[in-house]
Amino acid sequence: MTPFCENVWKYLSILLLLKAKFVWCFYLPGLAPVNYCVKSESSSSCKSEIVLYVNRLNTEESVIPYEYHHFDFCTGNEKNSPVENLGQVVFGERIRPGPYNIEFLREINCELVCTKNYTGDNSESDHRIMLLKKGISLNYQHHWIVDNMPVTWCYPLDNDKQYCSTGFPMGCFVRPDSDEACLVNPNYNRRGFYYIFNHVDLRITYHSGQPEEGVGFHGNGGRIISVKVIPRSINHISSSKIDCDNTDPLALKSNSPIRGEHLLISYTYSVQFNMDNSVKWSSRWDYILESMPHTNIQWFSILNSLIIVLFLSGMVAMIMLRTLHKDIARYNQMDSGEDAQEEFGWKLVHGDVFRPPRKGMLLSIFLGSGVQVTCMTLITLAFACLGFLSPANRGALMTCSMVLFVSLGTPAGYVSSRIYKSFGGVKWKSNVILTSVLCPGIVFGLFFHNEFSPLARR
Repeated sequence: MTPFCENVWKYLSILLLLKAKFVWCFYLPGLAPVNYCVKSESSSSCKSEIVLYVNRLNTEESVIPYEYHHFDFCTGNEKNSPVENLGQVVFGERIRPGPYNIEFLREINCELVCTKNYTGDNSESDHRIMLLKKGISLNYQHHWIVDNMPVTWCYPLDNDKQYCSTGFPMGCFVRPDSDEACLVNPNYNRRGFYYIFNHVDLRITYHSGQPEEGVGFHGNGGRIISVKVIPRSINHISSSKIDCDNTDPLALKSNSPIRGEHLLISYTYSVQFNMDNSVKWSSRWDYILESMPHTNIQWFSILNSLIIVLFLSGMVAMIMLRTLHKDIARYNQMDSGEDAQEEFGWKLVHGDVFRPPRKGMLLSIFLGSGVQVTCMTLITLAFACLGFLSPANRGALMTCSMVLFVSLGTPAGYVSSRIYKSFGGVKWKSNVILTSVLCPGIVFGLFFHNEFSPLARR
């Protein structure tokens, strides 16, 4: 190597080492953090407006979710709704902009969103209030989103631990035969009354980035790490007299409003900001995932299942060994050639493994579909372990699964046709069509029935 080339390689090595000092890590799912600043310092790289999105409402007591505007709530401009991917549409998410005006570090004490008017002698008004009461009695839950993160409702449990839910109720109904009060507030305990949560306290916690090199916002900016909501029921006197310090809840009877009565429901909100530099932006999902019971590994259930499988497998193995031992002992006791020619026991079926099944077409189709589902599951788990399918990337899990299922039709067809040909089958065209249609068609039929059965009952 010439001296000139040696000098070139030396300089290149030095440049690479210097460049390594300025290398930054990136967030693996590909969702970059959003920087927020006060309105006077906002720019293209630092936003001041915090957009709150609302999602569909669901409940554990019913299989039917509803969009946000199905109930008579205050709505925002739905023309600016974000584009939903395939996974979000399949999961039933309907994300719309909320009616709340929030700016970074601008605290709001008590601001009116809108006022809904109901009269007792109007059929449309009766229908709207009936939908609200029905949603409250079935415990329908709001699901709000801020900065691509769910707004959580946290409350203490009996074991002195705090549980944070990604949804909060639209109201509370105290049944006439129940002595339990609402979970939100023990003072909401009047039997047979509906409590509408028409006020929310939003507590936004942000990380200023000051302890980190190159990420500081000089006290006027930060990154959101959590948004918590505290729903309340407040009986505002009128839309012109909003008092969020009023402890008198908005309680409705089952028959209210009666004929000739007017009912006003004013929706209000408050916003409070708190700085917390102890939690980094990359760890902001931890408190949600740790509080959810289904995210913890159920070691007892796994161990119990393994013990049952081992116990049953041992029983089957013992029965098989005893049967084979008796047959082998009987064969060893045979002396004459006629007895040796007589087949009994396991020898009666020793050649059946080479006999093609009567339903070879169906077996090959299910084996091909099983290979397809197994490969899809393994690849999806691999992407999930790498972090590409994190909860921050909404709908990515279902989108990845569906794309992989369609893409893995080739190995499914190969396994199905190979096994079918080994059985001596000749209807290869039917095998190809049924492999691609049978199992997906069954799943589609079940979902189609579940989706349209509630509509038919209406």
